[in-house]
Amino acid sequence: MIKRNTNSRLRSKTRIRKKISGTSEVPRLTIYRSLNQVYVQIIDDSTGNTLVAASSLSKELADEVKNSKGKISKSKLVGSLVAKKALEKKITNVVFDRNGYRYHGRVQAIAEGAREAGLKF
Repeated sequence: MIKRNTNSRLRSKTRIRKKISGTSEVPRLTIYRSLNQVYVQIIDDSTGNTLVAASSLSKELADEVKNSKGKISKSKLVGSLVAKKALEKKITNVVFDRNGYRYHGRVQAIAEGAREAGLKF
């Protein structure tokens, strides 16, 4: 069961990545979610550099993550943190890469948190 789900996610990921790539003007916001944590990066694919990164393990969010209940609320905090860091580096527009995950639950919460904090995608 687990292997089949992972394979279908990876197939979906390759289909998505054929169409989506980040540039220096409009970088790619990508997500990885493990069982308990969420990781977000903003990547410039033309140079291969990570411009901004945040996760639910970030020190800036340590107190807020402890007080939040549930993975979805943690994900929303991570989305707003990555948006704040991006806006500090003058990144306003990004391309959203859901990395093969369905746009539902934690992935959706990250997107909403980033949009509310000021990112456009």
